[in-house]
Amino acid sequence: MKLRLPLLPHILLWFFLNLALLAVGFILLVRSQFVFDRDFLLTAGAVERLQTIGDEIATEMSNRPLEQWKDLLDRYDNTYKVRFHVFSEEGRLLAGEPQRLPPEVHDRIVRRPSPPRGPPPENTGEPGNLPPQDAPPEQRPPPPAGRSPSPPRLLIRAGNPSHYWFTVRASTGVVVIVESETLTGSGLFLDLRPWLVAVFGAAIFSALFWIPMVRGITRSIAQMTQATQQIAEGHFDVRVEAHRGDELGTLSQAINSMAQRLDGFVTGQKRFLGDIAHELCSPLARLRVALGILEERVSGSQQPDVSRAAEQADEIAALVNELLSFSKASLGAAHAKLQQLPLRALVDLAVRREVTDGEQVEVKIASDLRVEVEPELLARALANLLRNAIRYAGNAGPITITAEPRDGQVALVVSDCGPGIPEPELQRVFDPFYRLDASRDRETGGVGLGLAIVKTCVEACQGTVVAANRLPTGLQVTITLRGA
Repeated sequence: MKLRLPLLPHILLWFFLNLALLAVGFILLVRSQFVFDRDFLLTAGAVERLQTIGDEIATEMSNRPLEQWKDLLDRYDNTYKVRFHVFSEEGRLLAGEPQRLPPEVHDRIVRRPSPPRGPPPENTGEPGNLPPQDAPPEQRPPPPAGRSPSPPRLLIRAGNPSHYWFTVRASTGVVVIVESETLTGSGLFLDLRPWLVAVFGAAIFSALFWIPMVRGITRSIAQMTQATQQIAEGHFDVRVEAHRGDELGTLSQAINSMAQRLDGFVTGQKRFLGDIAHELCSPLARLRVALGILEERVSGSQQPDVSRAAEQADEIAALVNELLSFSKASLGAAHAKLQQLPLRALVDLAVRREVTDGEQVEVKIASDLRVEVEPELLARALANLLRNAIRYAGNAGPITITAEPRDGQVALVVSDCGPGIPEPELQRVFDPFYRLDASRDRETGGVGLGLAIVKTCVEACQGTVVAANRLPTGLQVTITLRGA
């Protein structure tokens, strides 16, 4: 089954996918042109916070005996969810888990004296003549103003498996190393929450920015879809808003023009059929009168020929009457005046007109149920439904007429116990002049206008009609009308 995705999320999905591809391309381009250290990923204030933590650890270690250093670091490990190690400037482990540092990290710890410029000073053996890098810490001259005595702090990724390492040179001279298995360092290195909030905010802003435009497109498409569906059902008076100045506006105008022309064509066709049927009535009446007179005067050997001619004239008369009924129902739909009437009385009237003593018709409708209809049109629709049910399923079982209210409307159902209609044909049985090849022909009666008249009359009453097969056998036609 093919997944159907609405247009709005489809456009937004492609929009965000486009942004993601652009972001990946931008990152690859930047990485090919520039070299960045991982320090730029550090959250604002992370360096100062780590420096403070390193100074705190170094200060507490200097105030505690050696055997308490491990417990001290364990407490910091549990507090910040990372591992702390303390090394001397020579790279000797002072506190923490014993392990071999990756070379990249070890090189950042050990101080390497810079080679002196010019000839080395003469060493006289006196402390004051020692080079600054070889003098004891208390005798080293202070660094020049504006320069830091410590090397740059650095976040590196090293080891196997790879971990993230951050070095802090504490004020007491020791080096505190922070080790983390993740880039975030449990929030010490990188706090993902601001990034997630920024991404989520960008997504919400983009969606809110794009939704009005996309919503306008989908709204126009939905209107055109609904209009074309109504046109396909024969409602040619539908119109679509055509105020847009783009291709959708042009398409809306084309749909309106098409509906208007189809309305004119169909109305003209129905009027033409009505005029033809009306014009045929007079010569057909004269023909039937002549055949009646001829039937009385001919001899016995010619009587069958005259009878067959009279039967053909009766068939033509039936066809003309159907055409007149269809034309009246179609052309009178626009002028129908709806009235609030009891449904049971209208149904009983149609049953008395169409049902003889031999057919079983059961009416199960409450006497106080009222509908808003044009009585003559509804009576004509019910008459055609009853005639069809009696003709094709009268001997299979009782014909049942029921009605019940549904959400401010009334569903009127006419059902029988006959063979039903093939499922692919259910949507076409209400089309004019459509007949089922297997069961509807000139021998069984009908010219394919009965159910078309039903649909026209019901729609003139601002209702709908659908047909469906019953289980195990039978057909039911549901007419939905406005409740009163």
